[in-house]
Amino acid sequence: MDPIIVDSDFLKGKLLFRQNNSHKGNYGHLLLICGCRHMPGSAVLATGAALHSGCGLVTLHSASRALDSVSVNYPSAILSEDPEDFFSELPQNMRKYNAVVVGPGLAQAPVTLSALSSLLSYCKKGKIPMVLDADALNLISFHPELFSHIPPGSILTPHFGELHRMIGWEDSSEWEKEVVGLSSRIQSYIVVKGYHTRIYSPDGKIFENPTGNPGMAKGGSGDVLSGLVGGLLSRGYSACDAALLGAWIHGYAGDSLSAKYTCEAYSSEDLIGELCKGFEALYK
Repeated sequence: MDPIIVDSDFLKGKLLFRQNNSHKGNYGHLLLICGCRHMPGSAVLATGAALHSGCGLVTLHSASRALDSVSVNYPSAILSEDPEDFFSELPQNMRKYNAVVVGPGLAQAPVTLSALSSLLSYCKKGKIPMVLDADALNLISFHPELFSHIPPGSILTPHFGELHRMIGWEDSSEWEKEVVGLSSRIQSYIVVKGYHTRIYSPDGKIFENPTGNPGMAKGGSGDVLSGLVGGLLSRGYSACDAALLGAWIHGYAGDSLSAKYTCEAYSSEDLIGELCKGFEALYK
């Protein structure tokens, strides 16, 4: 199947707008489970992107060191402390969240596997859509029985290394067929990150995102995408629209930075402040 090219005209008809008589509770509450003692930066990047996504509230559940980093950089985030150095237990009152992002900087401690399994089961039972990235995908790949616990309507955001661990392939020409099959089987969207990122839909459709450039091939860019997509999902977009909009806006931010600084001289953190350019291009 030829991919559907996602351009600005395609996306403009999907945009949600804010009502004058509204409040933060109208725009969703996102839970981020990211970072650990040794990788607090992932939590900072994902939280920053989520706070620039348009959703109403963002809570980060993480180890104390990550929370300290986030509180300095993003004081509008709500903080939920895990008692361990790694994700070990679900935060309280899970019912208040509209979407969950899990994975960036999570690490793969044994206690985290157990906590992730509980999280997946809770979200599937409660019909809470998820964005799964990085070590969440790695843990699921090493324990494939967890694929069946992913809530339908979720979004998986692997790069090619994570994708290979998820599905494997003997023949490199067959990987796309495997992705289409997995998307259908778990009824979730798979965003394969890279040059011309592709988004695979459970109904077999394939979308191709034209924005982005090699300057984004730096540590942390995926954390920014996860936070952004999760925020859009929480904001009220469907999983399909959140994935498409997130990939396009994320890539547009990278293109804007490359035009100003070249592909070499910006970091993944810079993407957060440039997300507004993507939104501006769509809403103008």
